[in-house]
Amino acid sequence: MSFWAALSLFLVTVALMEGFAYVMHRWVMHGPGWFLHESHHRARHGNWELNDLYAVIFAVPSIVLLLGGVQLGWWPGFTWIGAGIAAYGAIYFGFHDVIVHQRIPTRYLPKSAYMKRIVQAHRLHHVVETREGNVSFGFLVAPRPEALKAELKRRGRAGVRRAATGRAAPPPAAPAPAAFVED
Repeated sequence: MSFWAALSLFLVTVALMEGFAYVMHRWVMHGPGWFLHESHHRARHGNWELNDLYAVIFAVPSIVLLLGGVQLGWWPGFTWIGAGIAAYGAIYFGFHDVIVHQRIPTRYLPKSAYMKRIVQAHRLHHVVETREGNVSFGFLVAPRPEALKAELKRRGRAGVRRAATGRAAPPPAAPAPAAFVED
């Protein structure tokens, strides 16, 4: 396989993984897989949470493709697809676990508009602690935070996490009453 074909397979796989991750996060993790993912929307006690099993589950296809492409004589492209999946996993780990959730302490502060946008979008995803009513399911592509805030407000802040004080989040503002006009 040529270098350019291999590189193309690798890069296309990394890009397609964002769509796969969105689908899995939106309709599996916040669907039938909530029993594992719920731990990620709660305060973590210790180094691990049940949600971490998703990293193991999603690593299996990468390992199988790498093994098949490198050791078992399968089509060489499987090596690059497996490597693309692994690269996306590494990017996800760095962004999600290190930068956003600071599971490995760093002093990194997002400075670019892109990094600020995706960090804020992910944090807005986490203000909802229930399986429904969330916004922003992507990891590397995210809507503008203003749009996400407006969507949370439109939904009446259902499921929004309580403030650190233990009080419930403030209810959405009531619509202004229609003006009374006498004829």
